[in-house]
Amino acid sequence: SLRIYEKALGVDHPNVATALNNLATLLRAQGKYDEAIPLLEQSLRIYESVLGLDHPAVATSLNKFAE
Repeated sequence: SLRIYEKALGVDHPNVATALNNLATLLRAQGKYDEAIPLLEQSLRIYESVLGLDHPAVATSLNKFAE
């Protein structure tokens, strides 16, 4: 679904960030932390640039780093 969102909505769309977040959560659950971190970083960059630093999605993304 990530590639579909990127193609249909553009790589900087909040739905792409959500898909990245979801994939990172799955990878973390599998113990694949090195693969999850870049996805979380990319998701955070999208949320910050599109939604702004004060948006709840930014806080949620930052929280995932702490988990």
